[in-house]
Amino acid sequence: MTKQATPVATATAGSQLLTPTDHTLVMIDFQSQMAFATHSIDAVNLRNNAALVAQAAAGFKVSTILTTVAEKSFSGPMFSEITDAFPGQKMLDRTSMNTWEDAAVIDRVNEIGKPRIVLAGLWTSVCIVGPALSALDQGFEVYVIADASGDVSTEAHNRAMERMVQAGARPMTSLQYLLELQRDWARGDTYELTTGIAKKVGGAYGLGVTYAKTMFGAHEG
Repeated sequence: MTKQATPVATATAGSQLLTPTDHTLVMIDFQSQMAFATHSIDAVNLRNNAALVAQAAAGFKVSTILTTVAEKSFSGPMFSEITDAFPGQKMLDRTSMNTWEDAAVIDRVNEIGKPRIVLAGLWTSVCIVGPALSALDQGFEVYVIADASGDVSTEAHNRAMERMVQAGARPMTSLQYLLELQRDWARGDTYELTTGIAKKVGGAYGLGVTYAKTMFGAHEG
């Protein structure tokens, strides 16, 4: 039996961690008609988490695609929490339920040219499963922000997440996305950005940051 060599640890990030420059974020169908029937997450948390993701991506200058389905004729506009983070950015409106089958979206994905795709949107079982499985099939690495996506029931959301994970997608949360982009509190150029987003839409963690800074001038790191 051959003895395996002990691995050598180095103070470097793992290759599966996201960076601001290695992926394209696609935010899909955050629209009122889709939200009305979303019951796996309440609307307040959904909007808050979508805002957190959008502000993180905008702040870290992540390549981002915003896409809607039947915006003018049926589903309504995208959440203002998202569009406010990307003023002037064009929405790519589709007829296809699967974003990955829309030529304009794919043209933009190829123009950006990043090997990783991060997805969030409504509904998980349709609007996210479709592009996730399609992108995986074409060789992309896929991440899904689970708490910035929702479905008609908890069952529908959970089964969709399981299906994508079984196919190779990597689940994460909205706050995890923000903190993974920062990853080191010594990065002073984005420190205030990160803690500022956390204080506004980072839930209890943001409250803790606000308290610590206000009461005794604490500073992460």
